[in-house]
Amino acid sequence: MKTILHKITAITMACVVIFTTMSFTVDMHYCGDILVDVALFKDAKDCGMGMAMAQSSSDMKEMSCCHNEQIVIKGQDELKHSLQKISLEQQQFLVAFYDSYIHLFEISAPQAIPFDGYPPPDIVSDLTILHEQFLI
Repeated sequence: MKTILHKITAITMACVVIFTTMSFTVDMHYCGDILVDVALFKDAKDCGMGMAMAQSSSDMKEMSCCHNEQIVIKGQDELKHSLQKISLEQQQFLVAFYDSYIHLFEISAPQAIPFDGYPPPDIVSDLTILHEQFLI
């Protein structure tokens, strides 16, 4: 069970690293308000209106109904963070957290009982009845 959990954790952490460092772009081409093409990692294909506008007069070029939108999602470039950027309070917190976390899983040795080999004394008479002292 422990090895399976370890493997699942390792795969999850590898996926987290891959997805946080990966960057990609989504390019969309609109003709008017209608989405014509969507492309991932490359430019979207034109609907052909650009060629027709290029052949027509200059007044029509200014009134083009086509436009491109590009969504860029940047990944993380720097994976190794420097400890010099961490403030003193954050360093103290990390040290205290690490110390308390490590001590959670320590197995303490059972304490030795010094009188384990001796039997308890025999009860000769009940002292509370003998002295007539009762809790009220």
